Amino acid sequence: QVQLVESGGGLVQPGGSLRLSCAASGFAFSSYTMSWVRQAPGKGLEWVSDFKGESTYYSDSVKGRFTISRDNAKLTLYLQMNNLKPEDTAVYYCARRGTPYDMDYWGQGTQVTVSS
Repeated sequence: QVQLVESGGGLVQPGGSLRLSCAASGFAFSSYTMSWVRQAPGKGLEWVSDFKGESTYYSDSVKGRFTISRDNAKLTLYLQMNNLKPEDTAVYYCARRGTPYDMDYWGQGTQVTVSS
């Protein structure tokens, strides 16, 4: 069965960095667009980034600070987050895009807290 398992979250000071990982299994990882989505406390889901084919896409709120990457041999998706801000505090989820408009599988999420 499809599984997505995130790791790498934690507590970091403003201006710091973290790298999230998402280990995938149970499907042809390299064939799918993969996404990062976050949910801040008390707010709805916010799309962060996509890795589609050879292209990457970012929300305006993270562009220039976050970098999405993938290692298809290791079946792993990454999110390098630099210059973190308190407003980046959220649970971060990786998700598989089953269609261009739909994310059909989600991980359990990893908490990122940016605070001094």
